[in-house]
Amino acid sequence: MGFQYYFHASLCDWSHMVSSFQRFTKDWKMNTTVNVSKECDRDSSVTSVIFPVLYSILCIVALVLNSSAAWIFFRIPSTTTFLVFLKNVVVADLLMSLTIPIKILSDAGVGFWQLRAFYCRFSAVLFYITMYISILLLGLISLDRYLKIVRPFGKCAPQKVRVGQRLSAAVWIVMLSLALPNVILSNQPPKTSGGKLKCSSMKGEAGKLWHEGFNYFCQVIFWGTFALMVFCYTFISKKVYESYKASKSKSHAANRRTKAKVFVVVGVFFVCFAPFHFVRVPYTLTQTRDGGDCRAKKAIYIAKETTLWLSATNVCLDPLIYIFLCKVFRKRLMTTFCKDPRESSKSSMTQMEMSPMDHTTRLSHNDTSHINQCTSASSFDC
Repeated sequence: MGFQYYFHASLCDWSHMVSSFQRFTKDWKMNTTVNVSKECDRDSSVTSVIFPVLYSILCIVALVLNSSAAWIFFRIPSTTTFLVFLKNVVVADLLMSLTIPIKILSDAGVGFWQLRAFYCRFSAVLFYITMYISILLLGLISLDRYLKIVRPFGKCAPQKVRVGQRLSAAVWIVMLSLALPNVILSNQPPKTSGGKLKCSSMKGEAGKLWHEGFNYFCQVIFWGTFALMVFCYTFISKKVYESYKASKSKSHAANRRTKAKVFVVVGVFFVCFAPFHFVRVPYTLTQTRDGGDCRAKKAIYIAKETTLWLSATNVCLDPLIYIFLCKVFRKRLMTTFCKDPRESSKSSMTQMEMSPMDHTTRLSHNDTSHINQCTSASSFDC
């Protein structure tokens, strides 16, 4: 009897020890999880103060410049594919600019968590997709300039206005269709980390998989467009040099201007977008996959936000490129601010009716050097 009592008491003590150990390990795991979560929290001074200030400055400048560009462009008839593509770039940049205020409020932690959820599911998707629409349209512009040099006296299919409109529509439809699953699959209950909702927490496994695949596709879009631009503008620059060399022109001012335009267009494109695309894949992997060093995640996040802001500055630089490249836009801008509106409309219509090609076709076919010079000099102008 005593032995049974002793055995029962020992068994109870052992059960109590096991349950105590289990509670200890459970508490230890919970504390460890909390510590890791705190350790992986992002620097609020950077995300909630510095970037909202930078984006606020960017937003004001972008809205003023792109609104002005849209007002001018849509008073000019779409008589060339160049103008069609540029108008679509203006629309993409203006839409991207309109999403920036929501990003500012979301990053600054202003408003309810529903605002952050709206940004993650809708506004951020539109922000990124308009950026890639703009990238694709800039690639089409470079191809249009290239074809103008190859066939300066006849329009092939891609240089027809109707084809340009269809290509632009195709870019919008395809990119918006590919972005739609990012909206649909961001349907999980929001989860906060460090008091802030993470966009990746709103995606399930299918959403994360699509998000990762779409980011790889966007990498192909950027680097493919960049390669196309380098090829096209290098060929244009070479053609301009050859035409001036053949004409034995002593003045190299136009040649230098063309080279400057090549450098500005390709240089701005690379400086704005390339750093972000170096960082985007590593950052996406930190979003869609578990594990990894917390310090590395923090560094990648800061790098991503910095390079993303640099990419967003392109919406301010595009209107300056319009002035630099498009003669019709340049003249319209000058007449709008310097002349009577009635005179500006007449001069604009005259400019559109009298295109550089109309002048060159009236020249003698024997004067080939002069034709080459006119064609090359106007290769960048719409």
